[in-house]
Amino acid sequence: MNVSLIGVPVKYGADREGVQYGPEKLRQKGIIDVVRKHGKNVFDLGNLYIPNVLENNKYAHHKKIKYLKEIVEMNTNLAHLVYSSLKADSFPFIFGGDHSLGLGSISGSSKYFNNLAVIWIDAHGDINTDDTSPSGNPHGMPLGAALGYGEPSLVNIYFNGPKVKPENTFIVGARDLDQGEIELADRINLNLITMEKINERGLEAVIDDIVAKIKASKVDAIHLSFDIDMLDKKIVPGTGTPVDGGFTIEETKTLLKSFIETKLVKSMDFVELNPHLDRDDVTADLCIELIDWIFEYL
Repeated sequence: MNVSLIGVPVKYGADREGVQYGPEKLRQKGIIDVVRKHGKNVFDLGNLYIPNVLENNKYAHHKKIKYLKEIVEMNTNLAHLVYSSLKADSFPFIFGGDHSLGLGSISGSSKYFNNLAVIWIDAHGDINTDDTSPSGNPHGMPLGAALGYGEPSLVNIYFNGPKVKPENTFIVGARDLDQGEIELADRINLNLITMEKINERGLEAVIDDIVAKIKASKVDAIHLSFDIDMLDKKIVPGTGTPVDGGFTIEETKTLLKSFIETKLVKSMDFVELNPHLDRDDVTADLCIELIDWIFEYL
């Protein structure tokens, strides 16, 4: 199996210092060797170029969305890298950086695969628009834009229109949702699987349900987008928007293994490591442990 490693040192989606050093930290921790030891042919595509922008220019291109121009450019470039990797029969593994990059990776995968499913494992919904976002941070908007909602320059990245259908979109582990996100998910029949639902039904039952739905839908591929803040706040100090009541490490591994074993996961994001917030590299080390686990089953 060929693997394209794509680092995206972006902080503009989170508007928080430190998350841009995630790719550098994972490289220092040996991400290339970790993937290679599982018998993969690794193509390190380096880090995507992200320009420097002064903070007082964050609203230069939109009165409500921060750093819009930079987010659009970054995601367009990333989409092309992802699409090119898939075309070359290489699995794109995108590591950030903040979750605003999810729009670019979904767009690249969606152009290659006619019928894409997205599994978005995150404490947050990330389906805000400029009208519903309380913060204006683009890392709360990528999935909304991929579904076709929000600012047109985000919705139309790489190619015009939605990149994924709501019925093929699964948000897993959400426990910090804005009101506008709850209303949108309701309106479009999105598969919103909150932590509350998982605690009620049990993880295995929820996984079985998602896998059955995906198999019945006849999708060509899954894009798996993994935000480390899905883990409980106590386990991941090194992330920008941690939330209580999240997954344990074992539950996380069960989730990842179950989705990968469908053999439909063809591209993946791994985001929101912030080394500046970490304590003694515990979060970075856990990220490497999880990446090791992922490539054992891919």
